[in-house]
Amino acid sequence: MLRNIVNTSAAVIAGIGLLISAHPSNGNEIWNMATAWGGGPFLEEDAKGYAKLVDTLTDGRIQINVFPGGTLGSPLKVSDTVKSNVVQAGHTWMGYDWGIHKTTVLFGNMAGGLNPEELIVWLYQAGAADLWFEYRKEKFGVASVPCGVFPTEIFLHSKKRIQTLEDLRGLKLRTAGAWAEIAGSLGASTVILPGAEVYPALERGVIDAIEWSSPSVNLPSGFHKIAKYIIMPGVHQPGATMECVFNMGAWERISERDREMLRLAGKLMMLDSWTRYAYRDIAALEEMHLAGNEFVILDSEFIRAANKAADEWADEQASKDVWFKRVLEHRRIFQKDMENWPTFRFPIGRR
Repeated sequence: MLRNIVNTSAAVIAGIGLLISAHPSNGNEIWNMATAWGGGPFLEEDAKGYAKLVDTLTDGRIQINVFPGGTLGSPLKVSDTVKSNVVQAGHTWMGYDWGIHKTTVLFGNMAGGLNPEELIVWLYQAGAADLWFEYRKEKFGVASVPCGVFPTEIFLHSKKRIQTLEDLRGLKLRTAGAWAEIAGSLGASTVILPGAEVYPALERGVIDAIEWSSPSVNLPSGFHKIAKYIIMPGVHQPGATMECVFNMGAWERISERDREMLRLAGKLMMLDSWTRYAYRDIAALEEMHLAGNEFVILDSEFIRAANKAADEWADEQASKDVWFKRVLEHRRIFQKDMENWPTFRFPIGRR
């Protein structure tokens, strides 16, 4: 009973605070940001880094208070919390909304998709950022800008050695987005869990393996301490984007110049996040190696099968949804245009 009273009182106080924050007396905007992140660099560096940039670029006209995932709504339903005006802003991975509309995983990225460099070029030179904004506004009733990009993920932190398709069959795997269905078609038993529940589920053996992010993001979470095998490459997620999403009323209330500053802050965070995580990943992998983890490279048959399954899944979605088809075709045209990159570029890390 006491816990219920405390929780109710806290909710009322938080609600009053939200109302005051959304409508400050000095004419500036003070927004609250819900996030999908319980802690770690996604919260402390990416979400808060974006908020700091916005404050600077708008000369303090827009200030954003960042809250951990679950504080202001479900961490997996940030866009809904924003649309409902519980908060004015959100920081998330768009693919968490795949259960509502599957096109979200094309922008968030998925198996068979783009690497980080390709994502940046696709968004800012090939016109995908405009398509992104149009899509979120039409299908979800929110404004949205890209605000982060991340390197290829570790495929799995696993208690079992996984290298072939046969190894994957029956594996209890925590995942999210399109890969939850694609991995299921390849024989895995998939489970969707919010971030805060991933470590304890792996530790207790509720699941056998997890996919989360790149080495430097995963390292502080300690997955490598409870799962011996690190499976690579991240065929399920060759790169990923983050989004900053805004309540449409709040977005339309500010000037066009400040809207441009919100877009610019996102673009700057794309550069910051890519360079930061890419560089940190080098040391993080070495630390995992020194901790006694065994690195396992997926065999080529596995990678081919995963990409084939991803393409077939995407084709099926495109046959049923106009938006999915439009974005998929846009991305595939871009991928075709980029096929000549390897002919004049050294692979990263090699000469």
